[in-house]
Amino acid sequence: MEPQEKFMRRAIELARQGMHSGAGGPFGAVIVRDGQIVGEGWNQVVALHDPTAHGEVTAIRDACSRLGDFRLTGCDLYTTGQPCPMCLGAIHWARISRIYYGFRIEDAATIGFDDREFFEEFARPEAARKIPAADLIRAEALQLIEEYRHLPQRTPY
Repeated sequence: MEPQEKFMRRAIELARQGMHSGAGGPFGAVIVRDGQIVGEGWNQVVALHDPTAHGEVTAIRDACSRLGDFRLTGCDLYTTGQPCPMCLGAIHWARISRIYYGFRIEDAATIGFDDREFFEEFARPEAARKIPAADLIRAEALQLIEEYRHLPQRTPY
């Protein structure tokens, strides 16, 4: 068995365990660095009452905790389903190098996990979205940027 298939099968196993225990949907993930699993996760949205507890996010949290770093540079992600926009954001912020996924977004849509609407929503102007957004007291908030810029011990992301 190819190592990549082994890692994807582990993600599938985690997803299966999680969904059969009632933790959430069929989403599991593993993070691998240098041929070793450094993080594992599964969808725990229902169990934790947390809409951010997707398999990829819980795997990222686990890997960061184990490695003692918020950067996962040089790591690959194996996930049962193509990542949603939230997970893609987390994957990019974590600096993960590569994504392997099992089923696609359109496959997940057949069981009620339709991320296409989010991708379409984010392409619209802010004022035209279902959840409108606008800036408020921007000048005061910009002061935080300047304060942060001058912190001598800040850690770059």
